[in-house]
Amino acid sequence: MTKKFQNTQIYQELVDSIGITIENARQRAFQVVNNELLQANWEIGKYIVEFEQQGNEKADYGSALLTNLSKDLKTRFGKGFSKSNIYLMRQFYLKYQIFQSVTGKLTWTHYAELLSVSEDIARKFYEKQAINENWSVRELKRQINSSLFERLALSKDKNGVLKLAEKGQIIIKPSDIVKDPYVLEFLQIPEVYRMTESKLEQKIIDNLQTFLLELGKGFSFIGRQYRVTLDNEHFYVDLVFYHRILKCFVLIDLKTKHVKHQDIGQMNMYLNYFKVEENIEGDNPPIGIVLGADKNDILVEYAIGGISNNIFVSKYQLYLPDRNVLEQKVKELMNELN
Repeated sequence: MTKKFQNTQIYQELVDSIGITIENARQRAFQVVNNELLQANWEIGKYIVEFEQQGNEKADYGSALLTNLSKDLKTRFGKGFSKSNIYLMRQFYLKYQIFQSVTGKLTWTHYAELLSVSEDIARKFYEKQAINENWSVRELKRQINSSLFERLALSKDKNGVLKLAEKGQIIIKPSDIVKDPYVLEFLQIPEVYRMTESKLEQKIIDNLQTFLLELGKGFSFIGRQYRVTLDNEHFYVDLVFYHRILKCFVLIDLKTKHVKHQDIGQMNMYLNYFKVEENIEGDNPPIGIVLGADKNDILVEYAIGGISNNIFVSKYQLYLPDRNVLEQKVKELMNELN
């Protein structure tokens, strides 16, 4: 039985201090082990490439060299040396030939996912963004599969695309947080399924963590069905967030059909209400996103024209985009701007 001390607060502070010391030591130990693993895998890849360059044998994925290396290394050192893993080590060296360009902030498993991205410019973006947003391997994989880089790149010019690759997504103005389309494949809703707005909202709430990942850095969830009362009539904003970087509310209204001009007008009313009734000192003007299954760009242009509030209209899709198609569009964009 644990003995009770007279001053339990001081004793608890002792336990907490020891706990912090242990956690810090474990973190430092993990960092050392991670750095050593990254360097070892990089050096293994280097040895393989140098062996190839001497004309001994090409180490493509189907080569006997990789098969033999895998067998011999597993016999001598145990797990961790599958043929696919050794191939990744070779690719690791080829893509990061200066080891100082490798960051210890990411694990070997992160890099294994990054190596699945063929385009250097896209890989740089995902690497930088994974560091900036502290993505887990699972989150990184999801963002790669959802073609986040390509979706963001297609809304920018060449300099914007290059900056995206070098620095990640920089959020300065309201449009920087908006995507078009938003990919909601994680909701696992069949495309042919007739979804009501309330059911779509509930699905998002049930998968809120992944939805926040799709929204991007800086979003904090405030509430759903946020009531707005005007002249004794109640209206409800589907989803309300606060963006800690832009320091403003972000209102999202869900539409399971084409977005209509009335939807944009209603969002404008919500934004005016929030500016007067919800904003406090230090808050910037709120942002509104009408998120629909489809939209007509010309209708949106005319409906938003002349409105001073930050209103954006985006589509959502319930399936992962075709990465090859989006990669080709980005290549065409870059070629047009050369």
